Amino acid sequence: MSRQRRKGGAARALAVTAVAVAAAGAAAAALGFDPRAFFQEVEAEATQETPATAEVVRQTLTETVTATGDLGYGDVIGLDCLRSGTFTALPGAGDVIGRGGELYAVDDQPVTLLYGGLPAYRTLASGSEGADVEQFEENLAALGYDGFTVDDEYTDATAAALEDWQDDLGLTETGIVELGQVVYAPGEVRVDTVGVEPGDPAQPGSPVLDYTGLGKVVTVDVDLEDQELVTVGEAVQVTLPDGTEAPGTVADAETVVSEAEGDAEAATYLEVTVTADDPAVFDGLDQAAVDVGFAGDTAEDVLTVPVEALLGLNGGGYGLEIASGDTTEIIAVDTGLFADGSVEVTGEGLEAGMAVVVPS
Repeated sequence: MSRQRRKGGAARALAVTAVAVAAAGAAAAALGFDPRAFFQEVEAEATQETPATAEVVRQTLTETVTATGDLGYGDVIGLDCLRSGTFTALPGAGDVIGRGGELYAVDDQPVTLLYGGLPAYRTLASGSEGADVEQFEENLAALGYDGFTVDDEYTDATAAALEDWQDDLGLTETGIVELGQVVYAPGEVRVDTVGVEPGDPAQPGSPVLDYTGLGKVVTVDVDLEDQELVTVGEAVQVTLPDGTEAPGTVADAETVVSEAEGDAEAATYLEVTVTADDPAVFDGLDQAAVDVGFAGDTAEDVLTVPVEALLGLNGGGYGLEIASGDTTEIIAVDTGLFADGSVEVTGEGLEAGMAVVVPS
């Protein structure tokens, strides 16, 4: 029997990853200041020196919305004891246990890990039938025992193979799988914490340990108002503490309701699990803060320039200084989406391929 443990906490606020100039201009407008003050004030006259330029590019811009998450091993699962007696052996935090490995022992009798999605819920013996029988037989065969058919019927041949396994484990050869002797998990597990010590009493329902899978994931809390950014299976950008960027994928998203605790109010948010497309990027990292970039608004097939090319015009609005040969001309433009250091622009006569003056 297991219980799922969920972490609480308020959802982290998301921050749009835009260039500093766009964020500063928006903040200034909100405070009642003229955002043009954040841009270079210019006169509508040609530049005398040969300027540095950038090209007007037609492309699709996608805004990146960034949230900070926690790197860890995903959901923490609590494991309860199903036997009575005394704990005589326990694993340590961080131990990795695979199929056939001992999770813990009660009265010097091991509780063994097997693989599967169906939890153990009854004793298995000759005559038992069902999906749990087949799951157990698959494990018995994977451990190298044979002489029986892997199906949903527990036969005398199954019992004989089990007796061989029990003998190897130093157990009484009963040919019966008692409830509590085996525990099922999808695969290898990593022990997160152990809540008891050798010598403590064991009884059905008492907590023993918490475990996780081995794969590292990033868990991000997203406000419900931003849930449209999250789609399971969609690509995201993962940024590690050292600035390394790597592609990732939204693996899961679940609505979580946290209860009020102390000064913290009750909250409802989306708990998002993100995996790296190449798990090796997380090697050497543990319990780290990791940024995840979700795709936000998109402007398709638009003209764009670097944000630093924008000029704040004395008469109001924004402009671009177009370079052509030895001359330049300033034209007024309207701005659209800001993303990844570029800005969507429209203006009379503006075309892809033109050169715009940028700060050198």
